[in-house]
Amino acid sequence: MDIVLGIGTLLVVLLAMTLFLNFAPYGKQGLQALSGAACATLLPQAFLSYALGQIFHISLLQDIGDLAGSLSGVAVGILTCLNLGISPVFAVIVGLVLKDFQLLPAFIAAYFISFALKYIERKVPEGLDLIVVILIAPTLTFLIAKLISPGVIAVLHQIGSAVTAVGNNNPYALAVVLGLIIPVTGMTPLSSMVLASLLNLTGTPMAIGAITCMGASFVNFVLFRELKIGGPSKAFAVAIEPLTQIEIIAKYPLQLYGSNAIIGVVNALIVTFSGLVLNAPGMATPIAGPIVLFGFNKPLNIVITLVIVAIVSVILSLIIGKIISRSHLSHINLKPSELKKQVN
Repeated sequence: MDIVLGIGTLLVVLLAMTLFLNFAPYGKQGLQALSGAACATLLPQAFLSYALGQIFHISLLQDIGDLAGSLSGVAVGILTCLNLGISPVFAVIVGLVLKDFQLLPAFIAAYFISFALKYIERKVPEGLDLIVVILIAPTLTFLIAKLISPGVIAVLHQIGSAVTAVGNNNPYALAVVLGLIIPVTGMTPLSSMVLASLLNLTGTPMAIGAITCMGASFVNFVLFRELKIGGPSKAFAVAIEPLTQIEIIAKYPLQLYGSNAIIGVVNALIVTFSGLVLNAPGMATPIAGPIVLFGFNKPLNIVITLVIVAIVSVILSLIIGKIISRSHLSHINLKPSELKKQVN
């Protein structure tokens, strides 16, 4: 029952984010703001607090990293408003009142208040609009976040607990699911980092997220070269951060998503067997995640696992790339109208 509940809730969250991306007004811009806020707050916390601060016992870096991590509500409030075309001053007014809220409740509040701000900008004369925004936006934003926060956090905690329960009862079953989902999600505006942070993944599931994302970097680099997608600079860019090449990736969904899903499962099983853990949530990212692992595990075990995953990723992606090329499947892509719809 735990397996069904954990996997089911994980898929529901992924489906909800996909529906938001494709059908909600400014859905893509909203998820880009969510992803950007996670990068701007969770990544500094990971590098400065968990990696450098804890490993080298530098309290100053720990304090700075924890400060950055505590401001995710402010970051997502500001970025959401900016991505939806709101004035920077108005965006800051909204973001500041979200200081004490977590990432998702703050995002929801900022997303909805942005439409009210758009209306004010259109209808209220310039100069007077600032006064109206000050009188309305901070209070309304705070109340929305305050109202929805308990329910949202409770649901996320329940999902995280269910996923953790699956990992405790059948870790390899969970590894298969996470190996399929996380590397592929990292190649979409949904962002694997946001998914991992929302679910509050920790322990082995978070280690799977971090290392499968690292493996996906090798996979994408090799496939871009083997399938002659873009030039060397594109291959390097997609290895560092897949989201920078999202429009190119969208042209080759079967080749890139399919390959990453297959190899992601293999890598997830390797990580599960290694016993590595990562107790910093949101680290499903190819560079920061593996580095932060050193704050929670024995270095030799980490290095051995990372080397194995890198080698496996390169070998399997070379094999799959050559199969795709020799089967003349490398140029199968979406029709222009379908591609335009997906990118939009």
